[in-house]
Amino acid sequence: STPIAKQLASIKALEKGSDLEKAFATAALVYNNSADPEGKLSKAEAKSLLQTQFSNFIQGQENKPKYQEVISALDEEPENKIDFEDFMILLVSLSLMSDLLQEIKNMKTT
Repeated sequence: STPIAKQLASIKALEKGSDLEKAFATAALVYNNSADPEGKLSKAEAKSLLQTQFSNFIQGQENKPKYQEVISALDEEPENKIDFEDFMILLVSLSLMSDLLQEIKNMKTT
């Protein structure tokens, strides 16, 4: 499989893209590279993707009630698969409770 950086570089519209556009495109590429032909991830694949690609954000969060709530919501998904929209909501939810996000916010003020 082609590395994400190479895939990103091959998207002409992003040649002069902003950091935010490239960050979002990277998230979409990571998702798409793991998704099935219908563009969905199984719950297990979603959890695995979070552990491998989002570990710095979720590290140390596992015992927090809010983290448990978000992961439980994933487990309760009636379909055994989630789409890109649900995955992005999951990412944002986990990011908002992350200690790393607080550290990032503090960077701006120092």
